[in-house]
Amino acid sequence: MGALKEGDLPHYTYDDYKQWKDRWELIDGIPFAMSPAPIVKHQLISNKIAWPLKELETCETCHALLPVDWKIAEDTIVQPDNLVVCYEPEGAYITKAPVLIFEVLSKATAKKDTTLKYALYEQEGVKYYIIVNPDDEVAKVYELKEGRYIKMLDATDEKASFDLGKCEIEINFAKLWK
Repeated sequence: MGALKEGDLPHYTYDDYKQWKDRWELIDGIPFAMSPAPIVKHQLISNKIAWPLKELETCETCHALLPVDWKIAEDTIVQPDNLVVCYEPEGAYITKAPVLIFEVLSKATAKKDTTLKYALYEQEGVKYYIIVNPDDEVAKVYELKEGRYIKMLDATDEKASFDLGKCEIEINFAKLWK
């Protein structure tokens, strides 16, 4: 049996991605299916994250978004669960790094979220990356410092404030699990 060699797999781009049905992400030309749809607990937690982010409506520069395409490169497009951008988004997708991203883990995406996306978000300069584990009811909160993620805390019932530049937001993690 031979192993796959470099060049054996196709390398997809945004033009290919636009044609696909259902939800996908593309990282370094490799497609990742975003199915099956997230379970109810995942959706409930994502919705509870969205509520405090709604407070950003009073901020002139920052906007809370639900899954939207972030086109990082021609062969890399991701859809974070919840995110905040501090600029005026235009067009069908965002192109600049969000300042804050929440990913709610599911069995289908956990490894990608904790490894590939962790490294990608760190490389792209996302200031805060929060990995929410619905099973353990723990949110791992990372802050980018000197180009590397440093864990701020493992949040269960804590509150944490996030400096977004011209705005600040506080998240009460205890409310995510109720």
